[in-house]
Amino acid sequence: MGASVLDVIFENWKNTRMKTFNTNELITDLKKITEDNITIVSKKFKHLSDEQKTWRPSRDSWNILEIFSHLNVYSAFYNSAFIEKIQKTKFKEAKDTFVSSPLGRSAWKSMKLGRANNIKRKFKAPKNYNPSNSPELVSSDAIEKFAKNQKEVIEILDLAKTVNLRKVKIPISISKIVRLRLGDALMFVIYHNERHMQQALNIIAHPKFPKKK
Repeated sequence: MGASVLDVIFENWKNTRMKTFNTNELITDLKKITEDNITIVSKKFKHLSDEQKTWRPSRDSWNILEIFSHLNVYSAFYNSAFIEKIQKTKFKEAKDTFVSSPLGRSAWKSMKLGRANNIKRKFKAPKNYNPSNSPELVSSDAIEKFAKNQKEVIEILDLAKTVNLRKVKIPISISKIVRLRLGDALMFVIYHNERHMQQALNIIAHPKFPKKK
């Protein structure tokens, strides 16, 4: 298993430059990823059998239910944090551009898929977010919950258009002291969702993935 996400973020951020985005284009791109997640869940995962949902490619790999349960735990933290901080902020004037900080860019770059949709680097999930260590995190309706959470992310992105993505700060789940700019935090979470969606797609594409009976 790889290093922790936090280790990689701090390892790389000093050598990472700020990056400027067009705000509308950024929100549109993030919304597209999230809408694609909803579509893929409906087409590829919603009708899987229990056997398929719990099949794993190797002993140490997560199965599909574990992947979506992992994402749902993160959604429980971040979706509520996004909504609270957006609603309470005094920085209500949206800006045409968003400047990603070095720390924030290091965070979301660690999650972003490669050009061929490959998962470039594996990370060690924190114990309280890892279904292998905490099986109580896994729920039988994890796939349906994920789709619902993604619809909420669409609403959050619409709310984010109305505030300053640079001034609003979001705490991160893996550290009590680190806060990211709203734009960076949105990219971090949505690229993390996309990353694990690809992991789940890789499972159903596996040659030994069980056929539906």
